[in-house]
Amino acid sequence: MVFSSMTFLYYFLPVVLLVYLVAPRAMKNSVLLLASLFFYGWGEPKYLVLMVTTIIIGYVSGLLIEKYRDKVQGRIILILALFCCLGFLAVFKYADFFVESFNQATGLSVKLLNLALPVGISFYTFQLISYIVDVYRGKVKAQKNLLNLATYVVMFPQLIAGPIVRYEQVEQELTARTHSIPMIREGIVRFIIGLGKKVLIANQLGELADTYYKVQENSVTFAWVCAVAAALQIYFDFAGYSDMAIGLGRMLGFKFPENFDYPYISRSITEFWRRWHMTLGAWFRDYVYIPMGGSRVKSGRLVINLLVVWMLTGLWHGASWNFILWGLFFGVLLIIEKLWMLRYIENAKGINHIYVLFATIISFVIFSGETLMDAGLMLTNMFGLGGIELITEETLYYTASYGFTLFVAILGATPLVKNLGTRAMKVAEKYKLDTVLESVVLALILILSTAHIVDGSFNPFLYFRF
Repeated sequence: MVFSSMTFLYYFLPVVLLVYLVAPRAMKNSVLLLASLFFYGWGEPKYLVLMVTTIIIGYVSGLLIEKYRDKVQGRIILILALFCCLGFLAVFKYADFFVESFNQATGLSVKLLNLALPVGISFYTFQLISYIVDVYRGKVKAQKNLLNLATYVVMFPQLIAGPIVRYEQVEQELTARTHSIPMIREGIVRFIIGLGKKVLIANQLGELADTYYKVQENSVTFAWVCAVAAALQIYFDFAGYSDMAIGLGRMLGFKFPENFDYPYISRSITEFWRRWHMTLGAWFRDYVYIPMGGSRVKSGRLVINLLVVWMLTGLWHGASWNFILWGLFFGVLLIIEKLWMLRYIENAKGINHIYVLFATIISFVIFSGETLMDAGLMLTNMFGLGGIELITEETLYYTASYGFTLFVAILGATPLVKNLGTRAMKVAEKYKLDTVLESVVLALILILSTAHIVDGSFNPFLYFRF
């Protein structure tokens, strides 16, 4: 079940919100946990056992680690707990990838496990790891109530696609959160805006990006148009889903961390990764990069640290060489910036934005390709090395067909639309029309999004596989 579906929008969500809001305070976590288990089990009931097992491991290990924190036993329990959590992730997400790579390298035919990927396993595994490590570090106290810990891990708004919410960020809210009409209203506004990003922009851009592999006559121009569409699609797809998750959290009394901050206006790749998928970047920084020594090491070790972190970042996104290469691509750029060029790049006004956009477009061609060969072919065509024409009639046709969506997406990837909306609301407020204006805009987004969903058009969710 995904947020941008009729089942979720008009059946699951209204029922859950109604039951949750009328439930006594002492029962709210129980309602939320049961709803979340149903939400997850809707598509993959067999993997509920895996999820529950992981939660129990985290719960028991947290209590034991707190008890033996300053002793050898505490460290041993931490290592065993991390081994279990990462072991589940490795088996279900990466085992077949490594076996296939081994077979290709050696010519052998080791049998694949053929295990289906549990939805959201990367997200809830990372959340539980952060909880276990933070208990070991003494940053948080072990949760003695299994229901509360399970609610944190399984909470459906951020279960399958983040943002990656750390236990310390919702520790108090798990037991003492408030609910109010303004919070629910704020959540609804954020959710509908995210839905519009996903359905009205990302899905349409996805159609255009996919067209590249379907048309008979490609061109250099069309390759670039589709590459831009793919980069924008990935942004609006995931940023839209994050908005919906944050909005749902507000409706339920939680304040989840922000995940995107207009990354395409960045002046460097370093800044880009402070603005893109911020909870993932912060997770790798605090639980991998800094424990390895961070940047307080010699240059040679710094290079190794960055390459390891960015290879793991790529691998986290999926079991494919495309993702590994994508992560290493950013790792190399960040090394260059950190060691030599960052100061010059950030001061090169105008040129720095072109550099960031160029680099990210190239990176997302690698990211979105089904195989390295697909990505390589598209990059070859983008630079006119594939012997194709500069422009064709099909290029003009598809560019014109999706031109408005591209225009809206480009504007929407900057703060301009938000700033204009804020100004419009201030003007409307003077005439006491702000509530009416907001309601009309939100209703229009919801109606149009619903129409697109009912139409059964292109409606994937890219991060669903992570």
